[in-house]
Amino acid sequence: MSQTGVITFKGNPMTLAGKALVVGQPAPTFVLHYADAGLKQLTLADLQGKPTILSVVPSLDTPTCATQTKRFNEELAALGDQVNAVTVSRDLPFAQARFCGAEGIKSIRTASDYQTHAFGQDFGLTIEELKLLTRAVIVLDSAGTVVYLQIVPEVTQEPDYGLALAALKSAS
Repeated sequence: MSQTGVITFKGNPMTLAGKALVVGQPAPTFVLHYADAGLKQLTLADLQGKPTILSVVPSLDTPTCATQTKRFNEELAALGDQVNAVTVSRDLPFAQARFCGAEGIKSIRTASDYQTHAFGQDFGLTIEELKLLTRAVIVLDSAGTVVYLQIVPEVTQEPDYGLALAALKSAS
């Protein structure tokens, strides 16, 4: 299933491939990877029990994606371990870890959809033309149900941090 013209990248219409995510439905299961003394897996089951924010970006090696990750890192510091916070991209896990180390990112972890691209497909967030994830923010309640979803209409713009953080706090 594809959703044509749902987003733009630098003004150009793009196609989102995959299944459309819907608020109120359980999040699809997933397996992402992160670097921690080798490669480790992160799954939906690992995040259940606490509200979760998934900050989805095309690549941490771009200014807007870096800004989004740093902003959520700052905003989420006050919540400590009351919530799960993950930035998801298709960057290699080792590059994600380097970025976090260089930028002092400690309140949000990174995980990669680089191996199978299943996260992007199952969440409807793959930009078909670029084979990257689009910019989005998803909030899950402690049971893994989608309670908030913002797919940013123009990939080069930042998400609505206030709405996403309000949804996360109300899910707590």
